[in-house]
Amino acid sequence: MAAARTSTTISLPLASRLTTAVFSLMLGVFIVYGVGLSHSETMHDTAHDTRHSYGFPCH
Repeated sequence: MAAARTSTTISLPLASRLTTAVFSLMLGVFIVYGVGLSHSETMHDTAHDTRHSYGFPCH
């Protein structure tokens, strides 16, 4: 005998969904234009400094 399956959905208010959508859109735009079009040396230096701030040696 198969067990009955029930599904539940979570209803989110429109304001919450719009806030999430706008935040996701801004993050996507930053990733594409802010990171994708930046100089590679700038991104390397940023990653390098972040790695050192966490205490990981890199060279």
